[in-house]
Amino acid sequence: MPLAYKTLFFDLDDTLWAFTENARDTLAQLYDRYGYGRWFRSFDHFYGLYRRRNLELWDVYAKGDITKEELNRERFSYPLRQVEAPLEPAAAFATDFLAEVGTKTKLVPHAREVLDCLRGRGYRLCILSNGFEELQCRKMRAAGIDGYFSHVVLSDHIGVLKPNKAIFHFALSVTQTQPGEALMIGDSWASDVEGAAAVGIDQVFFDPTGQAPVPFRPTYRIADLRELPETLLNEE
Repeated sequence: MPLAYKTLFFDLDDTLWAFTENARDTLAQLYDRYGYGRWFRSFDHFYGLYRRRNLELWDVYAKGDITKEELNRERFSYPLRQVEAPLEPAAAFATDFLAEVGTKTKLVPHAREVLDCLRGRGYRLCILSNGFEELQCRKMRAAGIDGYFSHVVLSDHIGVLKPNKAIFHFALSVTQTQPGEALMIGDSWASDVEGAAAVGIDQVFFDPTGQAPVPFRPTYRIADLRELPETLLNEE
């Protein structure tokens, strides 16, 4: 039977590559290296400040209101300001983080076996991500998954981020795929599900908690990547 979808667009961070774990591991190593225990009660104290501000800044960045340089400068200096620590270490800390996080190799559970399965069935697999180009490519190489994808479409390529319609139209264009032939798989409701739906692309909301509130029903919803091949098999 013909495949219901021709092209599968995957988000990368926390859909395939375990961004939250890998970033936390890197931050913990740098916290010790830079002696941040002088200023913070614990790593969790530092990480809580960093993570909250980082999420806020990515929302601002997605709207085009700050540059990626401003994002990086602010997210690493913010925790230091909150404890009235010297800001001098922030720039070097940021440089080391960007250099080292991309070497981490943890994947979301079952990511590789699912990619093997889907590629074996003949789907064209592509990445559609908001991450920085130089970092996203290093992540995929380090984790050994770069060879699965025929196209890697990143926000850096055209200067807009998901859920902007332009990046989805660009992805369809470079892969020569019609909206009805594509499927977007991602863990971000706003970026992946709402963004894809706005241009007529079906969506898989990857929600490991199974409890995230949603304003409308996505095409599919899964809590484990192993559900994806079975979901698609039912559509073939």
